[in-house]
Amino acid sequence: MPQLQSSCWPVWLICCLLSVVHTHTQNDLTAPQQVSLTSNTDTQQISVSWLGGNATTFDVMILRTELNETVFYDMLHVPLNQTTDRYEWNWTSAEPLQCTSLSVQIRSREGTATSEWSSTQIIQGSDLPTNVDFQLYPQDRIVPAGGSTTFCCIVAEGRFFGSIHYGDTAMNATRLSRRSYSITVTHQAPSNRTGTNVICQDSLEKNKLSGAVVFVGYPPLLSAFQCETRDLTSAVCRWKEVRDTQLYGKRRTVYSLNNRKCADASLVEKLWKCSVEQWEGNWTLEAVNPLGKYSVLDSAEIRHRVRPVAPSNPSAVINAWNATLQWKWEYESYTSLALVCQVELSTHGNKTKRTFTGVGLRAVWLLELHPDEDYIVKVRCGAQQNFWKWGNWSQPLSIKTNIDVPDQPDVWMHINSDNTGQIIWKPLTARESHGQITSFEVTLWSPNESLQHTEMLPADTFVLPINLTQINAFTNDNQVMAAVVAKNAAGHSLPASVIIPLRVADKSPIVESKVVYMDGGFPLVWQDDANSSCGYVIEWHDGLCHQDCSVEWVKFTMGNTNATIESANFQPGVRYNISLFSCSSELLRRWQGYMQEQAPSRSVPHLSISQQDSDVLLTWGAMPEVSRRGYILGYNVYLSNDSQLVQLGNLLGEGSRKYTVKGVSDGSYKFTVKAYTSAGEDTGATISITVELFADWLILEILASVGATALSLAIVTLLCYKKRKWVKTAFYPDIPQPKLDDEWTRTQGPLDVRPSHHNLVHVVEKPELDSLKEVLVVIPEEDEDEEDQMIGDEKVDTDEPASLRYYNPMIDERPIRPRYPDSSDSSASSLDSGQTDVTYTGIQTSGSSLVFQIDQQGSSEVEMAASRGGYHPQTQPAAPSDDLRPVPPQSFQEPQAACSEGYKPQSSWHLESPGEAEERDCLAPCLGSPTSVASTQFLLPDDESEEDGEAKRPLSSSAPGWFTNLLSTAKP
Repeated sequence: MPQLQSSCWPVWLICCLLSVVHTHTQNDLTAPQQVSLTSNTDTQQISVSWLGGNATTFDVMILRTELNETVFYDMLHVPLNQTTDRYEWNWTSAEPLQCTSLSVQIRSREGTATSEWSSTQIIQGSDLPTNVDFQLYPQDRIVPAGGSTTFCCIVAEGRFFGSIHYGDTAMNATRLSRRSYSITVTHQAPSNRTGTNVICQDSLEKNKLSGAVVFVGYPPLLSAFQCETRDLTSAVCRWKEVRDTQLYGKRRTVYSLNNRKCADASLVEKLWKCSVEQWEGNWTLEAVNPLGKYSVLDSAEIRHRVRPVAPSNPSAVINAWNATLQWKWEYESYTSLALVCQVELSTHGNKTKRTFTGVGLRAVWLLELHPDEDYIVKVRCGAQQNFWKWGNWSQPLSIKTNIDVPDQPDVWMHINSDNTGQIIWKPLTARESHGQITSFEVTLWSPNESLQHTEMLPADTFVLPINLTQINAFTNDNQVMAAVVAKNAAGHSLPASVIIPLRVADKSPIVESKVVYMDGGFPLVWQDDANSSCGYVIEWHDGLCHQDCSVEWVKFTMGNTNATIESANFQPGVRYNISLFSCSSELLRRWQGYMQEQAPSRSVPHLSISQQDSDVLLTWGAMPEVSRRGYILGYNVYLSNDSQLVQLGNLLGEGSRKYTVKGVSDGSYKFTVKAYTSAGEDTGATISITVELFADWLILEILASVGATALSLAIVTLLCYKKRKWVKTAFYPDIPQPKLDDEWTRTQGPLDVRPSHHNLVHVVEKPELDSLKEVLVVIPEEDEDEEDQMIGDEKVDTDEPASLRYYNPMIDERPIRPRYPDSSDSSASSLDSGQTDVTYTGIQTSGSSLVFQIDQQGSSEVEMAASRGGYHPQTQPAAPSDDLRPVPPQSFQEPQAACSEGYKPQSSWHLESPGEAEERDCLAPCLGSPTSVASTQFLLPDDESEEDGEAKRPLSSSAPGWFTNLLSTAKP
């Protein structure tokens, strides 16, 4: 505990020393005395001054007295005013000082040491209880645009605050005291001439209110300040306001020139003007308004700033082509001044200016005027030396020049295709007529003959029709001259002539070229013509006109080889014919062109449709010239499908006016044809057709085919008829009738069966085809008798051997079966075969013979046939068989084995009975090769290959066999 006390006593000692120092310092700083407050409500500024304090730094505190709210508190360095020996400080309030009472206190400060506060000083506001009415501050304040202004409203005693409006805008208010409320308006826009209203209203009664007006504008700002002299003595200064200050009346800007107020300052043509009686050389202009002031300077010598006044009392002496303009000056000092003057001439809306110079200039001579024309003249001048500015224009003077003889008319001629024409000339303009035209005189005359004819035409006529045929009747010249003269009150013009050719030499036709309109005209180029010594004429007119056309033309001097034709009368969609003539009226070249092509104005005319078998043919007429409105480039053909068009073809060229739609099936169709130019298509012509493939055409085709076939058959028949001998020889040769040999009448004896070289039949043994071999069929005697009856009464030798008929049996599709020598079978199977009477001259066995197993029925049939005297071949015994199958060929390899009894010649034409054949064990009759009596050719082919060929032929047809037999019976 003693140690703790010994350690703390130095700290206590230091604290005591500091307290003593602080008390001593505080006792040295005295509070400010005699504090006084002065307020300026216009500037919202409070001036504070005081005495004493023994310091240079002070704390200042400003409070709203009623609510004790701090408005300002800061430590300030305030110097001592040595004159008054007082401290002085100014403070500007954001709110008007009338809004509420403010309290001010001040104390001295040295570092952290401060004195006591001074006594409180109060600036009384207008919200005291004694002021019971509504109040609004500030009143009629003038403030700069773009700034901020605070307004306050003091509510009447016993009333309730409602709102404050700035113009038409309700503002948010801040409470300053029990009755005082404030608003702050920022970025204020310039007000109108009467200012901007600020209104404070009661919350319950809207008619209880107070208001104020604020004027928002700009301080003055000037430019273009210059001083000049008009009379070489006084000065006139002008300047321009860069912007309107928006302040008017007593708040407007006030000007002073060289410290002399410009009481006569006025605004003329957006420039302010102020005049002084004497030129001073150096000038200072000052502008002042409630928001500020602005000054500008200017300096110059008087001779460098001369701007003459306007010439007075202008007058003129007038002629047809010129006039003299005179005027006077207001100041005599101008008589020695070198002037430059400018005269302005106005006529028909055109203005021209001419410049003249001279000392004390008072008159000028105006040349190159036009006769009978109205002019408006005015003049102004300036100093020729050290030119400053043009002076003012004089009053305008109206003059009219005198009339004169007209100019030479521009004449041309146009010849029609029917040898008529017209002489035409352009109407004279006002500048060409030089007065009112009274008439035109046209004279036709012959250069080589003393013939002349004159006609007088009224002033509004510019065409004279002519008939070249009638003129030819009075002159022998190839051309005549036409001269046109214009007349007015001053006289007549020089004659204008044109050559009219009466007899045009035959020349090759001139081909028209197309020209494209561009840059406002038709550009033309041609070659220079040696005969055009006086120039060229280019004429043009509507291409649809062919008689007495409205022609325009333009003339060019010699040497020109190109030009651009322009006219205000060119119309789109119109074709123009352009021609180039020499001055002697000789046609040199032609062009045609459109100013602007358009789509055709109508559809193609005369559209027709027709059916040609399964095709459809569309045809149409040429587009009329008046409807083309451009070069027809071709035609588009469409198929109309509901509301859509399907293009079928495109025909190029104006002359292509036919289109065929191929392979159209049955049905109804609509086709549309459109002509087109470079500008587009026309509206289109539509036509319908119903396609029917008529049966009549089919019938006609069939009849035509049948007719062609019949004609072919008739031709073939005619040829066959004319060549019938050749046909009969080639296809149906005569078959010789059998002839009886003398040896047949001899006594019957043994038959010589030795074969001759021509009666052997070589047969290829192919047993598989034996069933299809031709067989010999025995013809009953009844048939022979019938044939004998057909022969007639011809005597037949009964001693001759019986003849057999050989049939080439018909092969059909029916199953093949053995053919027995039945008379009915023989006749039925030989309908289509050749029939030949044959005699067997030799018998030999053949491998090609068919061997059948004969049953009892067959035997009886054979026996019956034998009993009727039919042919009975010799037979060889053979073993009987139960079936009818062919015997294998091995059983016939040796001829002697065919019959066990060997060969026996037939000794009689009586056939052996089947029984006898069975007794000899012969399976079937053995027949040799038949031959014709009068022929050595075998009826059966002797070539082995022919049998092969027959075996390979189809079994369903008997024609090949018939044809082979037919040929085999032909004569050698």
